[in-house]
Amino acid sequence: MNNVVRGAIQGALRGPRPEAVPALVARACAFVGLVDVAAGVFPRFRHSRMHTLAEVLPGALGPFAAALSLSAGVLLLLLAHGLRRRKRRAWRAAVLLLPAGAIAQFTYRHSLIGVLISLALLIPLLRHRDQFAALPDPRSRWRALTNFMLLGAGSIVLGLVVVSAHPRRMIGDPSLAARLEHVIYGLFGFEGPVGYTGNTSWTVAFSLGALGLLTAITTIYLAFRPEHPAARLTADDEARLRALLDRHGGRDSLGHFALRRDKAVVFSPSGKAAVTYRVVSGVMLASGDPIGDVEAWPGAIERFMDEARAHSWTPAVMGCSETGAEVWTRETGLDALELGDEAVVDVADFSLTGRAMRNVRQMVKRIERLGYETRVRRVRDLGEGELDQIRRAAEDWRGTDTERGFSMALGRIGDPSDGDCLIATAHKADENPGEYGDLKAVLHFVPWGPDGASLDLMRRDRSADPGMNELLIVAALQAAPRLGVKQVSLNFAMFRSALARGEKIGAGPVLRAWRGLLVFLSRWFQIESLYKFNAKFRPRWEPRFVVYAASRDLPRIGLAAMQAEGFVNLTLPRALRRRTKSPAPCTHALPDHGMSEHGVRAA
Repeated sequence: MNNVVRGAIQGALRGPRPEAVPALVARACAFVGLVDVAAGVFPRFRHSRMHTLAEVLPGALGPFAAALSLSAGVLLLLLAHGLRRRKRRAWRAAVLLLPAGAIAQFTYRHSLIGVLISLALLIPLLRHRDQFAALPDPRSRWRALTNFMLLGAGSIVLGLVVVSAHPRRMIGDPSLAARLEHVIYGLFGFEGPVGYTGNTSWTVAFSLGALGLLTAITTIYLAFRPEHPAARLTADDEARLRALLDRHGGRDSLGHFALRRDKAVVFSPSGKAAVTYRVVSGVMLASGDPIGDVEAWPGAIERFMDEARAHSWTPAVMGCSETGAEVWTRETGLDALELGDEAVVDVADFSLTGRAMRNVRQMVKRIERLGYETRVRRVRDLGEGELDQIRRAAEDWRGTDTERGFSMALGRIGDPSDGDCLIATAHKADENPGEYGDLKAVLHFVPWGPDGASLDLMRRDRSADPGMNELLIVAALQAAPRLGVKQVSLNFAMFRSALARGEKIGAGPVLRAWRGLLVFLSRWFQIESLYKFNAKFRPRWEPRFVVYAASRDLPRIGLAAMQAEGFVNLTLPRALRRRTKSPAPCTHALPDHGMSEHGVRAA
């Protein structure tokens, strides 16, 4: 028993484990921030023994101290998240703000307790400063707008508390509208309609002005701070990736999507493998399997994890294969969860004959009788004029303002370096051709090794007859032998196994409830319709996984993935974006917005 007590005492004296310090400091920083805010908002204790100090202080020093305490508290609350993520800049700011808040509390409230709490937090911050070494995140302009909206709303709410915290010194009983008006004026540095006796009007005015100034300064800083943009795929990186794909591209159907130019890349020490990724909301998001030799994957994965640790990003992988999930979990200790299935059609086994293909066969025959014809060609076999027409049509037919796609989208059509890509087009000779002539629908496929293809995007004219997608997929599969393609990857169906098992006789209540939830969510995300559309072509299903560090990270990873895929748009309005010399990279999604009459969201 004595050994247990002795061990507990020694553990308390040693303090927490160094790796646990950032989370503990973040909580303490948030607490101190709340204390500083309370110290700045509420009147000082009139019966404090140190109240006599106020008699010898300059008249404006008390109101100024209240504003400083309030500002320091708000900033400490904002910094708590950065401290939890071990950010060096958050540490530097906290080291400066804690003494400032302590001095402000001592001056305005004359309380030693708040001062001691603030200064006590400096000890673990300084002692464990090596734990706060994370580099800055890539910067995006929407943070400035988000800061303005959230901090502005918070300033108004906090301003109402400040205005109402002095009821005994308030002249009359102003209405809520008058108090709100006083807050709005005060945030801009003007006097409002609410009056106070004594120096309280100065205290309220300083506090409101500090909140307004804090909102303005932080927003301006986020909007105009020096660029630290997200990494982009350089020409040299792309050349190295293409060399790896030439040798190992047949291993993963998503390999060619690594050539998106809005991704960054880390290579293994040998250069024989690579992992491409994008950072979204603090999540370092990779997609598909690593590129290159499987034996070199661990080296690339280690570099990926080192980069995540250096920036305190949350590592995650979307849509890797079973082999990829095994390597990721073995090398990193991460966990894997089945996300869904990829539909892969073996060209040699595909046929329109048989009862199972009757619906597709009838659809295709009906479309052909309406006068539609199809063409399937390599990109290098199309002229620049026709490619430009296809690009413009695909852009015009997109059903959303935001481009969608990340893990299964290349983000471009007709690039000279993508000559091996396939384009399937549908045409109809009308008496009154549209803006794009007789072009009615487009499918774009990227290479999957030397003898495969992966569906990239589907776009169609809204005025075209239903069934364009079925027509072009069948045309591509029938033309595949001529083009040397033996297997074609179609859409990715999330939670396919749950949908398939949940509709069978004998499915349990839990599985049926899970399927019911997925069907409900399909109203927005087309989960069930994509599965049913893919199933029409009798594919084989290849499972795909998400790799993550902890279960608590899954909601954050899910939000980041939705942002990357374009289903959640957190970008600034076009008018507020900073202009760049090169156009922002476009993305294309599978599926895109807009339901066709037969279950797939075709653009």
